[in-house]
Amino acid sequence: MTASTKKGAAEGTDAGTAAAPVPDVPALDADALLDDQDIRIVVCCGSGGVGKTTTAAALGVRAAERGRKVVVLTIDPARRLAQSMGIDSLDNIPRRVPGIDGEGAGELHAMMLDMKRTFDEIVEAHADGDRARAILENPFYQSLSAGFAGTQEYMAMEKLGQLRARNEWDLIIVDTPPSRSALDFLDAPKRLGSFLDGKFIKLLMAPAKMGGRAGMKFLNVGMSMMTGTLGKLLGGQFLRDVQTFVAAMDTMFGGFRTRADATYKLLQAPGTAFLVVATPERDALREAAYFVERLAAEEMPLAGLVLNRVHGSGAARLSAERALAAAENLDDIGIVDQAAGKAGLRDPDGSAVTSPADPESPLSPARSAQTEDPEHEPASEPEPEAEAVSVEQLTAGLLRLHAERMQVVAREQRTRDRFTALHPEVAVTEVAALPGDVHDLAGLRAIGDRLATGSAPAGAA
Repeated sequence: MTASTKKGAAEGTDAGTAAAPVPDVPALDADALLDDQDIRIVVCCGSGGVGKTTTAAALGVRAAERGRKVVVLTIDPARRLAQSMGIDSLDNIPRRVPGIDGEGAGELHAMMLDMKRTFDEIVEAHADGDRARAILENPFYQSLSAGFAGTQEYMAMEKLGQLRARNEWDLIIVDTPPSRSALDFLDAPKRLGSFLDGKFIKLLMAPAKMGGRAGMKFLNVGMSMMTGTLGKLLGGQFLRDVQTFVAAMDTMFGGFRTRADATYKLLQAPGTAFLVVATPERDALREAAYFVERLAAEEMPLAGLVLNRVHGSGAARLSAERALAAAENLDDIGIVDQAAGKAGLRDPDGSAVTSPADPESPLSPARSAQTEDPEHEPASEPEPEAEAVSVEQLTAGLLRLHAERMQVVAREQRTRDRFTALHPEVAVTEVAALPGDVHDLAGLRAIGDRLATGSAPAGAA
């Protein structure tokens, strides 16, 4: 991947106030990343709610329309990806996405991880028919495969390994699980692998592995004491289910850690690129900073940061302070008739003074004649009308909205600058916030365009 370095300095948020210098920020070239045939896996990671699923899908669409054969693996339980790609539903089988256009376009497939089904496939692939059936019907296995801590992340890595081994696609884009912490994505597979290959499991397997009288003696004395204690803590039936599960899975346990280690090495390989996705908010960028540091510690290749939902303004030269001051001037007493919505004179106490020429004025000849004529029938009262809004009032409201937007822009800039100061080596691309949700391929293409040609990062000219 190539990245160009752009130089500059951030502008102050107040008129006449210069911000602290911002380090040179390399710009992330998303198209160069997607066009690099040596890159076979792109992993989108970050904390929850920052747009990882949309980013992964947009990258998939853009890569496919630039000629690559792509599969997008999402672990997001929400089905936005299927909806945006025009597919009724996604499951554990890659589905071809229709509507990929462009000269020389490739293919796009999408799938959503079925955690339990992936676990079942592992059992079916590594155990004979009777043993596989016994495992799949075991109550402890059903609980483990459906929601044990770390199972989803482990199965995501299993599925990634399976897709890579098939060698059917030249680019795999992974949308990581919506974990409480982005770091769980790296930690959970090892935790589950350690559990399945750990001391507790080996202890439960010991009686089955010890034959003859020694085994029976151990079972009758040592194991009876242990199982009695565990039975009180966990419940006797639960413990029996675990022991039955362990006996059936005996030949498979070593494979879990082996595959977890193999996939971990795959993530460290030069053909893998991590994209950290974040929004310009303090918590999201703090999580992104932790992840950047963790990837460096684990020697995993980081391509850059996607800064999502960035706000901007076409009138950025007008600061929030100046906009608020202008709005207050327009609201100043004596300039605008707030009640009538039109200019007029005011008494010192603030009440409006109308002209004698005004038909509504008590001094108007027409009004006086109407009041003095006893035979005059009063006209029916007109329908009440909505209070008029003057140009000045409307302008003041717009100025306040602009001031709020500029305050958001300034806050995002400060947050972004703090991240950049900590990690000036990380390439960045910014994706401007869209007015609505992404729900189709056109929306994903718009996100892809922003990923490739996003606004210049902080400190770039």
